[in-house]
Amino acid sequence: MVGFGLVYGGPGAVFWSSLARVTSSWVISPLMGAMVSFLVYKFIRRFVYSAPNPGQAAATAAPMAVFLGVTGISFAAFPLSKVFPLALAQAVASGAVGAFLVDRIIRKQLGHLLVKASSSQSEPKENAIHSKNIGLLSDFAGPKGTQLEIVYGVFGYMQILSACFMSFAHGGNDVSNAIGPLAAALSILHGGASGAEIIIPVDVLAWGGFGIVAGLMMWGYRVIATIGKKITELTPTRGFAAEFAAASVVLVASKLGLPISATHTLVGAVMGVGFARGLNSVRAETVREIVVSWVVTIPVGAIFAVFYTWIMTKLLSYIL
Repeated sequence: MVGFGLVYGGPGAVFWSSLARVTSSWVISPLMGAMVSFLVYKFIRRFVYSAPNPGQAAATAAPMAVFLGVTGISFAAFPLSKVFPLALAQAVASGAVGAFLVDRIIRKQLGHLLVKASSSQSEPKENAIHSKNIGLLSDFAGPKGTQLEIVYGVFGYMQILSACFMSFAHGGNDVSNAIGPLAAALSILHGGASGAEIIIPVDVLAWGGFGIVAGLMMWGYRVIATIGKKITELTPTRGFAAEFAAASVVLVASKLGLPISATHTLVGAVMGVGFARGLNSVRAETVREIVVSWVVTIPVGAIFAVFYTWIMTKLLSYIL
C-alpha cells in the first residue's frame, strides 16, 4: 500500500501517522503474545501441574476455560442482541453449553484414566508437591505416568479448540488485511466517497476466505513446521497456551482495528512458552531468521508494489 501510494501521489499521499501505528503494532503484538502465553503457561503449571491430582485439575480447568472463551467470543464477536443484558445472558448460555459439551467429552474419553488416577491417590508419594509453597514463577517437576497422560489428553482436546480460536482470529485479521484494499476500490468504483463507511460484499469475503485456505493447503506446511518444531519444543499444554494467548491478542487487536499479523503474534506466543521454561529453551537461530524475514518483507513488498503499478499503468495506457 505504501509503495502504491508513493508511485501515484508521492510522499504526501501516504498517511505516515497511520503507518507508524501499524508498524508499532508489529513490534507490540509479538511482545504481547509472548507475555500472555508466558502467563497462561505459568498458570497451567501452577494450578494444574502442582495440584495434588493434576489429571483431575486439568479435567476441571478445561470446561472453565471453554466457558470463559466461548462467552467472551460470543459477546465480543457474535452479539446475538443489541440489548446489553440480553446479549450477555445469551453469551453466558453459549459458554455454559460449550463447557458442558467439553466436560462430557473429557469424562467419556478419559474417564477410565481419571478413575485410575483417583484410586492411586491414597498411595503415599515421595515426590508430592505442596502447592502452598509454590509461587507462580516457581519451577518444579511436572506430573508423570497416568497423571501426565490425563493432562496431555485433556489439553489435546483443548488444543483443538484453541486452534479453532486461532483460526477464527487469523481470519478476522489477516483476511481483512487482504480484502481491505479491494473493498476500498470497489466502494469507489460504485460511487462511494473515500471517507465513507465501506460495505464489503459477502462474495468478496468468501474469496478472501478461499484464498487463505488455499494458501494454507499449498504452502502452510512450511510455516507450521517452523512454528511447531523449530522455535521451541511444544507439548499439548504449551501449544494450548501459545494458541490461546495469540488468538486472544489478535482478536482484541481486530476489535480495536489494528491490522497486526497473526503470524507475528503466534511466533511471539510460542517464544513466550519457551521462555517460561528458560531462555535456553528457545532456538535463537530460528528466531533470528524469522525476525530478518519480517524486516525484509517490508521494503520488498513496497518494491514489488511499485513495479506492478508501473507495469499496470503502462499496459492500461497502451490498451486504452
